Amino acid sequence: MMGPAPAGEQLCGAIGEPEVMEPALEGTGKEGKKASSRKRTLAEPPAKGLLQPVKLSRAELYKDPTNEELNHLRETEILFHSSLLRLQVEELLKEVRLSEKKKDRIDAFLREVNQRVVRVPSVPETELTDQAWLPAGVRVPLHQVPYAVKGCFRFLPPAQVTVVGSYLLGTCIRPDINVDVALTMPREILQDKDGLNQRYFRKRALYLAHLAHHLAQDPLFGSVCFSYTNGCHLKPSLLLRPRGKDERLVTVRLHPCPPPDFFRPCRLLPTKNNVRSAWYRGQSPAGDGSPEPPTPHYNTWVLQDTALESHLQLLSTMLGSAQGLKDGVALLKVWLRQRELDKGQGGFTGFLVSMLVVFLVSTHKIHTTMSGYQVLRSVLQFLATTDLTVNGISLCLNSDPSLPALADFHQAFSVVFLDSSGRLNLCADVTASTYHQVQYEARLSMTLLDSRADDGFQLLLMTPKPMIRAFDHVLHLHPLSRLQAACHRLKLWPELQDNGGDYVSAALGPLTTLLEQGLGTRLKLLAHSRPPVPEWGISQDPPKHKDSGSLTLGLLLRPEGLTSVLELGPEADQPEAAKFRQFWGFRSELRRFQDGAIREAVVWEAASMSQKRLIPHQVVTHLLALHTDIPETCVHYVGGPLDALIQGLKQTSSTGEEALAVAVCCYDDLSRLLWGLEGLPLTVSAVQGAHPVLRYTEVFPPTPVRPASSFYEPLQERSSLLPRLDKPCPAYVEPMTVVCHLEGSGQWPQDAEAVQRVRAAFQLRLAELLTQQHGLQCRATATHTDVLKDGFVFRIRVAYQREPQILKEVQSPEGMISLRDTPASLHLERDTRQLPLLTSALHGLQQQHPAFSGVARLAKRWVRAQLLGEDFTDESLDLVAAALFLHPEPFTPPSSPQVGFLRFLYLVSTFDWKNNPLIVNLNNELTVEEQVEIRSGFLAARTQLPVMVIVTPQDRKHSVWTQDGPSAQILQQLVVLAAEALPMLEKQLMDPRGPGDIRTVFRPPLDIYDVLIRLSPRHIPRHRQAVDSPAASFCRGLLSQPGPSSLMPVLGYDPPQLYLMQLREAFGDLALFFYDQHGGEVIGVLWKPTSFQPQPFKASSTKGRMVMSRGGELVMVPNVEAILEDFAVLGEGLVQTVEARSERWTV
Repeated sequence: MMGPAPAGEQLCGAIGEPEVMEPALEGTGKEGKKASSRKRTLAEPPAKGLLQPVKLSRAELYKDPTNEELNHLRETEILFHSSLLRLQVEELLKEVRLSEKKKDRIDAFLREVNQRVVRVPSVPETELTDQAWLPAGVRVPLHQVPYAVKGCFRFLPPAQVTVVGSYLLGTCIRPDINVDVALTMPREILQDKDGLNQRYFRKRALYLAHLAHHLAQDPLFGSVCFSYTNGCHLKPSLLLRPRGKDERLVTVRLHPCPPPDFFRPCRLLPTKNNVRSAWYRGQSPAGDGSPEPPTPHYNTWVLQDTALESHLQLLSTMLGSAQGLKDGVALLKVWLRQRELDKGQGGFTGFLVSMLVVFLVSTHKIHTTMSGYQVLRSVLQFLATTDLTVNGISLCLNSDPSLPALADFHQAFSVVFLDSSGRLNLCADVTASTYHQVQYEARLSMTLLDSRADDGFQLLLMTPKPMIRAFDHVLHLHPLSRLQAACHRLKLWPELQDNGGDYVSAALGPLTTLLEQGLGTRLKLLAHSRPPVPEWGISQDPPKHKDSGSLTLGLLLRPEGLTSVLELGPEADQPEAAKFRQFWGFRSELRRFQDGAIREAVVWEAASMSQKRLIPHQVVTHLLALHTDIPETCVHYVGGPLDALIQGLKQTSSTGEEALAVAVCCYDDLSRLLWGLEGLPLTVSAVQGAHPVLRYTEVFPPTPVRPASSFYEPLQERSSLLPRLDKPCPAYVEPMTVVCHLEGSGQWPQDAEAVQRVRAAFQLRLAELLTQQHGLQCRATATHTDVLKDGFVFRIRVAYQREPQILKEVQSPEGMISLRDTPASLHLERDTRQLPLLTSALHGLQQQHPAFSGVARLAKRWVRAQLLGEDFTDESLDLVAAALFLHPEPFTPPSSPQVGFLRFLYLVSTFDWKNNPLIVNLNNELTVEEQVEIRSGFLAARTQLPVMVIVTPQDRKHSVWTQDGPSAQILQQLVVLAAEALPMLEKQLMDPRGPGDIRTVFRPPLDIYDVLIRLSPRHIPRHRQAVDSPAASFCRGLLSQPGPSSLMPVLGYDPPQLYLMQLREAFGDLALFFYDQHGGEVIGVLWKPTSFQPQPFKASSTKGRMVMSRGGELVMVPNVEAILEDFAVLGEGLVQTVEARSERWTV
């Protein structure tokens, strides 16, 4: 009503005029400013953008603190968690507050508005229905349905012009500054019965229309248009903006209102009727003497206009001199805005939180001396623990028996919060769903604040939570006109009468109740979002209800109840059975269960995990069609459009979870066989998986393979196969790595080479025993044994626990042995110890969060589709995905791959990789103190660490999974691509007409590359895994019938990857090569900038270069034509064309 209008999503970057943010210091006086400038000159960072500790002189370091600084420290200790939090809050408030200069300009504009409004000429009296006097260029900003209404209207200048709302209080926040101005209409305009049948609202609209016509001709105003007050279509307001450079400075909203004591309050109680059925529905009242239905919302909208000034007086009395309370209100408004809770009709506005602060002050839960942060905490605590849908609150201290009881309000409204008169419900427009969402967000925020996390401020007040990123599934009801039929079906005539024909508001409550009941245990929270109705010009008709966008519902799901295919009803002979049948309609059927009970039940069709995740879609469409006549074509459900990108070739109904489970099951069988092997000199002490399949994160899970012999030349002496040259490249089969640890023994040699030989003997013996005892097809090498089991190939590596230690031993010339990390020891330790531990931890995470697999696989699919997959290890991307589940704040862990992938893009694009390590606290092993220690150690050793640092409990210092990449440039490219993809994908998913082509964000930008090498699909074994999967591809030599196979397939044969290895070996010093291993048809080539600098002539380094004479000297430059020809020659048969973009490079 009086709070500022909702603003843009992003707080940072969206602010009107950028102001310089200076680091706040402990001192706040002149000393502080001097110190500030001195610090900036002293602290020159060695690396761009890298945070460094400030260096102070000895005198500054040991200077006695001033009284002001001591008070400041004491305040910080009492009022805030830490001095960092205080600095952050102060900076934020400085950023969102209005500067004094802008206030002066706004005040000047308000004085001009006042002068012009009181000078608008009057109009003689006419009938309300006679609107011929209105000038041609202006339309009445109200739907006059029905048109016939009694009463007269004349225009007179306002009796009083008052600024109301947050501007005077000093609690309005940037970027959108709105100033609410109340225009008190003279009594002569109004008549006694204007409260009836929308007469008051018609007069109000005509008053605005006349004002708009005259003000629009004034050169002072850059724009004059209409808008709805908080989305209420019976109460338009007139928006005025200055002309010229101040156009974005302020929006003044004019609200006509009656004299405060004009309407008798007893006529506007929630139990009274002020819209007669005979007038509204055009039919005579029923003769059975049935009472008229009450019109609580209509009555409230009239009352709101009478209370504008009294609310302002109350707020200024309570908040006037208490700066901490004002700061708290500003912080709460930022909190609401970031969560999109203050948008559209029925939003939880800034005015409501201001009044809530007043209530908490009056009940002594907040003291006027509290800091803004404490006010924020107190209000969030109150919201988290108080359900206003059950127990309403009131600012009224009067015990007058003539006042209505709280129970009357609860009967009429979903949420109850009465003002000081005891007659007006401030939360009349807030729906139960919105309030429960506010409660839920407040609980999450309190948990976050209580955790005292370092980044708590960032997560609480600086991280936007748009609906598509906060909810697992989203559905759009479009077009909105279908809700008219829903109102008729649900018999909502009284609600339509109360809401003045707004069928969206009338149907919203029953609709959300219906879906909440149907989704039951699957649902944690149901929220709705109605886009704010856009402003419209004074010469246009007001927008119709059906034109106000779409109604969007967000579903936050419970993973534990999500995948159940059965809705269990009551037993057949129970009285509740009839209700169950009525609720579920034809889907309800009688079933006999194993315990002998015969019950009503609903069974949903869902075979795979991805289909089970989408059962809510079936529930929603069925219930809406059955109870509200909204057909499936009008329900645009967004829950699994991204699933198509991780679906296998023939598994259009599954996203691979079942195939992964089969592979993991086969691995479990194999590990049991290894444990039970007889005849090994040493027994097996542990079997650990070390492959993405075994932690459920392989993008395209393997399927059991049966090679067709016609595609291969058999090698009899090794019982192996060799691909035939005249056939397309056979299917790609990747062995799954398994680490097999043997028990310790004193017989192991202490020499590294001898250990390797003993290990090789074990590998041979292992293959022999598996073949003898279990009939498995095996192939042994010195480093591993490949085993074919049930169509899957496992690569077993025997590990000796002391081998990394032996590889660390370095002997000095004097014969002294010291231990030092060597590349070989680190590599072995990573592969045999750290990788199995990580695989085990992520396997456990998948058991806790079933959506983890889908999120990790979508993330990897996207990174590889951008041709950057080779620079990021599987493990590093799996850990980034795991962070979304282990540290989801300010969200909850994702329950669908879609929302997890959006958060992955947000994390990658916004995380400060340069100044922070990404801590992934697997199994919750790291304490808060240890995390603080890791962060400080990171800053101290930053220059020695890789560009992207991911810390786990097992790897606290070195970030082993990102040691080999990415480089700073590649990481920056990924950040840029993620920042571009996120808004594009969110816009697609929030489009009520359907998401369109969802693969757009997965297609790589090819215009950034200097050369494109296009490959022949015939020799791309994973061609069908491409983002744009081909309609037809080549046969890959696999038999479709299941059955045992004694032929070991060709392993790891991927011609494009082999070609890339050759390219990098030959031309790695001149260029970078990029490729999508999942069926990519293009290799992107970027020339290294340094490679085109002329080099002095050397006979030893002429590869790929030619000799030129520059200034009388012989120099060497790359011979690009010859290099491009070599690209084609190296890839003969595989390469189709080599496209050079010659404008991108010059020699």
